[in-house]
Amino acid sequence: MAASSLRVLGIDPGLTRCGVGIVDVDRSRRGTLVHVGVIRTPPEMPIGDRLAAIAAGIRSALEQHRPDAVAVERVFAQHNSHTVMATAQASGVALLLAAEAGLPAATHTPSEVKAAVTGYGSADKKQVQAMIARILRLDAPPQPADAADALAIALCHAWRRAGAAPGTTETLTPAQRAWADAERVARTYIRSGS
Repeated sequence: MAASSLRVLGIDPGLTRCGVGIVDVDRSRRGTLVHVGVIRTPPEMPIGDRLAAIAAGIRSALEQHRPDAVAVERVFAQHNSHTVMATAQASGVALLLAAEAGLPAATHTPSEVKAAVTGYGSADKKQVQAMIARILRLDAPPQPADAADALAIALCHAWRRAGAAPGTTETLTPAQRAWADAERVARTYIRSGS
């Protein structure tokens, strides 16, 4: 990885399918795919064993690819409390492993992530997959959707952390420009005390 790049491990937490995506993002906010995969555990497996399998998969990605930061999709309220609990458990494992590795970690909501990569916070999974393929210059969208979501989380984190560097707006995609503009508006709004 080049010294001017940021390598981010994105995690789309889940017990049955936990998406893992790693990207390098340079100063011009251009992303490059490093690794993508899905850690799978069968529903009939005891919960402790499922969490251990997810931990082993994430730990392997951390050791093999040595990211600079970890980003995890933030658990959000749903009607299905079982799904929320499973997502929260997998999320906790990812955040714990980041802390153990001494890496900064952050969480991002699904709408933040969608807005970052598509310019639209309510984009569907196919739109996210298509934009990830375009942004990372892939021949086809990553499959399954959990893999694309993990890459989207990593890109969202890298772009938010880097901010919009002066003079780089011409190299940004339309979605990246929309995200940078929204961040500037939000900062102005917060500073004005509105």
